[in-house]
Amino acid sequence: LWAVKAFSLAKSISTGNSKSFFVRQTNK
Repeated sequence: LWAVKAFSLAKSISTGNSKSFFVRQTNK
């Protein structure tokens, strides 16, 4: 279970910048 949590956490961190960028673009 901890492996899944760590994987999801790393995934969210790696995709955090692109996701926030996408949100900013759609909010304009």
